[in-house]
Amino acid sequence: MKTGSLQFTLVIFFVYCTLPLLTKAQEQNVKPNILWITSEDNSPFLGCYGDEFAKTPTLDKLASEGFRYIRAFANSPVCSPARNTIITGVYAASNGNEQMRSAYPKSESVIPYPELLRKAGYYCTNNVKTDYNYGGDWNSMWDECSTKAHWKNAPEGKPFFAIFNLMTTHESQIFPYNPDDKLRHKPEDVVLPPHHPDTKEMRHDWAQYYDKIEDMDVQVGELLNELEESGLAENTIVFYYSDHGGVLARSKRYIFETGTWVPFIVKIPEKYKQYFPADKPGTSVDRNISFVDLAPTLLSLVNEPKPGYMQGQAFLGTAIEPEPEYIHMTRSRMDERVDMSRAVRDKKYRYIRNYMPYRIYLQHLAYLFQARSAQSWEDYYLAGKCNDLQSLAFHIKPVEELYDTENDPNELYNLANDPAFKNVLERMRKENYRWMAEIRDVALIPETQYTARAGEGSMYDYMRSEACPFDVLLEAAELATLPGHGDIDKYIELLKNEDSALRYWGVSGLLIHIENAKKALPELRNAVKETETSNAVLIAETLSHLGEIDLAESIYLRILKDKNKTILERNFVLNSTDAINFKTPEIEKWIKQYYESKKEETKGFAVFATYDFSMCKTLLEKWGILERTSVSLY
Repeated sequence: MKTGSLQFTLVIFFVYCTLPLLTKAQEQNVKPNILWITSEDNSPFLGCYGDEFAKTPTLDKLASEGFRYIRAFANSPVCSPARNTIITGVYAASNGNEQMRSAYPKSESVIPYPELLRKAGYYCTNNVKTDYNYGGDWNSMWDECSTKAHWKNAPEGKPFFAIFNLMTTHESQIFPYNPDDKLRHKPEDVVLPPHHPDTKEMRHDWAQYYDKIEDMDVQVGELLNELEESGLAENTIVFYYSDHGGVLARSKRYIFETGTWVPFIVKIPEKYKQYFPADKPGTSVDRNISFVDLAPTLLSLVNEPKPGYMQGQAFLGTAIEPEPEYIHMTRSRMDERVDMSRAVRDKKYRYIRNYMPYRIYLQHLAYLFQARSAQSWEDYYLAGKCNDLQSLAFHIKPVEELYDTENDPNELYNLANDPAFKNVLERMRKENYRWMAEIRDVALIPETQYTARAGEGSMYDYMRSEACPFDVLLEAAELATLPGHGDIDKYIELLKNEDSALRYWGVSGLLIHIENAKKALPELRNAVKETETSNAVLIAETLSHLGEIDLAESIYLRILKDKNKTILERNFVLNSTDAINFKTPEIEKWIKQYYESKKEETKGFAVFATYDFSMCKTLLEKWGILERTSVSLY
């Protein structure tokens, strides 16, 4: 054979052998389409998660064809802060957007993931919920954000990222109540959790909620069928998850399993099997994941680098990161109700630290208590019909909680004071402190002080500036919430500090350890002219507990009558007066006048625009001045 013919033959042979390999490599380098289907307010009440009462054939099938994560958590148990974490890859408590329904600025250095995906060549659509809990334009980050947003609108040849958000299981869907409803899930068949009283409203709402989950499952099926019919399923990675747990009282808004554990299923086509998190589809995945991990995971799936500000760990794609040992969850103001808690979850235990333990768990919240089930629970408690476990929700909280989630999935038996769990408690306590330091937790500063600190900037940036005494603040918060007798002398010193947030933790320590705080009375009396609202309110509350009713009233009224105070500042006062049932003729008079003056003005406004008005209404009902109708006492 001539040399030239031999060379030609070898070239043909090389091409023949390598072409399939090159084609396969090119296919693997093609960026996948990504479809997110999210539902609202539902825990893993699905057949594929072992719930025998659920009827969810679509999601059960998706799990059999994909990967079911069994340790997936929302970092906040309510929608807006949860979405803030998702869209940024930064904890809402770090962004300064943890308070429910806030409009505080986002740091310019924190870029929402749709902008990063678009720069990577993706067509990004959102249908349709935004609700990211920060001020500014939420729509411009998307190629399309509307009820018409759809992957089918993507330019030919361009990969898409598309979200469809299903509202069917949202809390509001159980507000309509008709005891004669023909529900598919029978109320009498509901197995109630031990913390819920057996009322007809509770059974009805549980059954109705399961109907809504079944309806949601059908909607998921319609979207998946549409994807199949489009011919794009083999190129599309599908995610399904809920935005947090829920939805009956003591789930949504609470950093227990019931509020934070979510269903999470990922289906990955065979074409992208290099991304499988386990050997084969139909497998459950035991890895700890939470919403802060979603943005890094998206970037890893499209082979883009993770920005340094993102705080989560990618769990799929080309740049998988180590599994976190702990999941972190946070709770602060929920609509008109002020609170602050932090939770740490490993694969067995949940630790909770309550920074406002002087507030009960299930505060009467206007939106939540539109559900007849929640109303009936409160009515049962007030009538003395709840047992000890059902009554816990209406008690003030301990500073620390520790639960064995395997043996106590409803988290009703606190092990924090059990010597057998001392080592677990100390380990989780240290992890909470470490994490708060790492993310520069904004809640160390009361919300009423945000604007004075950050001005028009973000709290994220403020907490990283030289102006913020962060390390001292964290130490003060830890000191104020010491279990046991506390350190009254140190709280008194903090009460005199020049920094208003440190003074806040000083008076917090006194209020939390009120049984030992009498020696602080002289300093508390000297502090009655405190100008920062949150500090002044807690000083008044502490003074009231120590018998100084007139001084406490003078502080409350000074703030309430000051027309320069904000809705949030008045709301802080009213939260306090409700907590200790502080009712004097002058306080009652102001609340009645304010309620009447705002009654017409607030009609048609969303609940979150009228927090102080909502609190006035709650107090007037509590005191029998406005009629409050009991729901069920049988």
